[in-house]
Amino acid sequence: MNFTPLHDRVLVRRIEGEEKTAGGLIIPDTAKEKPAEGEVISVGAGAKDDDGDRIAMDVKAGDRILFGKWSGTEIKIDGEDLLIMKESDILGVMV
Repeated sequence: MNFTPLHDRVLVRRIEGEEKTAGGLIIPDTAKEKPAEGEVISVGAGAKDDDGDRIAMDVKAGDRILFGKWSGTEIKIDGEDLLIMKESDILGVMV
């Protein structure tokens, strides 16, 4: 993949949720919610402050993150559905 996000944007692959409930019921695709968890694929160089200095990104490629349900813009790269979002849309990094 030859794609690098610009500025403070992050490219994310959604991590799919469970296929079954705790009771063992299979959840059909039409009833599933969009997962709000993902893996960072690549990050931009960071935004610039008023003096023109780069602000370092808090996430890096490979991080598992949580983000808002409606965060980001869905894009397709090399046939894969991905999200591109601003770093400020990320709620936290899972450790």
